Amino acid sequence: MADVSKEQVESALKAYIDPNSDRDLVTSKSIKSIAVDGGKVIVDVQLGYPADSFKAELTGKLQDLVSGIEGVSEASVTVECKIVEHSVQKGVKTIKGVKNIIAVASGKGGVGKSTVSANLALALAAEGAKVGVLDADIYGPSQTRMLGVEGRPDSPDGKTLEPMKNYGIESMSIGNLIDEETPMIWRGPMVTQALEQLLNDTNWSDLDYLIIDLPPGTGDTQLTLAQKVPVSGAVIVTTPQDIALLDARKGLKMFQKVEVPVLGIVENMSMHICSSCGHEEHIFGRGGGEKMADQYDVDFLGSLPLDISIRENADNGKPTVVADPEGRISEIYMQIARRTAARLAIQAKNYEAKFPQIVIAND
Repeated sequence: MADVSKEQVESALKAYIDPNSDRDLVTSKSIKSIAVDGGKVIVDVQLGYPADSFKAELTGKLQDLVSGIEGVSEASVTVECKIVEHSVQKGVKTIKGVKNIIAVASGKGGVGKSTVSANLALALAAEGAKVGVLDADIYGPSQTRMLGVEGRPDSPDGKTLEPMKNYGIESMSIGNLIDEETPMIWRGPMVTQALEQLLNDTNWSDLDYLIIDLPPGTGDTQLTLAQKVPVSGAVIVTTPQDIALLDARKGLKMFQKVEVPVLGIVENMSMHICSSCGHEEHIFGRGGGEKMADQYDVDFLGSLPLDISIRENADNGKPTVVADPEGRISEIYMQIARRTAARLAIQAKNYEAKFPQIVIAND
């Protein structure tokens, strides 16, 4: 019987397509090492995204593939996750304590972008990442309420702010600094300055991902984000209806113009399932998010139902991912989170920190 070769193992592993990245693990360079000793094969897999809830399933499927190779008597597969810093817009400096910033945007209000942002952050944390949320909607902050955060942030040195913490994630919002009913009657420059201060003056603690919940539209805040904030990727949230899609396209094109990768589209309020009879009805239309993703050649990350529990959980300060972690809606959020992070893992990495600093001095 001929010895098993690494090429045979690689060929077998290529048959598995990662449902989060839609690529095989060899092409995506997720196979860290393959060791063959007679009929014993050891495979080490290193995913570039958090996937704690997915590791066991992946390990089992890869072991089955390797065990099916003729001559293999024992197959061992280990899966680990390593999240690295990815590239951002040219000329924009990275932020201390943050590896990757993901902007969550929508062209118009009322599509559930803030709810998606909160649950996306919590889902990434549940998968094993260190995550923070920045509420960039200065006029209408909502993350403080959604994340169940109370009180004011500490400022030990009088210059910087300690992030608020709840449910295992960090957050910061103008809502943490003012009364909930106080209106922000500010002009554009004041808003952009406030955003920069909230982002740069918060002591983020080595986050893998900072989710920025953007206000709707393509105005001052979005422009500041594009020009001064190091964004690794963006997620567009829309509903299936034509009006929402029309505005979502503007948001997508804005990110493309400023060379921020669009990681994908999330279709919210995709359908309504009657709690009494189970009848499914596409209130806002059908398949608009998928059609938009196909039209602009970006990934469709997933669709979420119009469900009263999502609204109730957010209003009560306990988003669905923590309120009902084993439920179907939480499962969808977890899938969207893994797919979002997997799409980012494919993007170019930032090697700036690895290069030595060259200093020319006339001595």
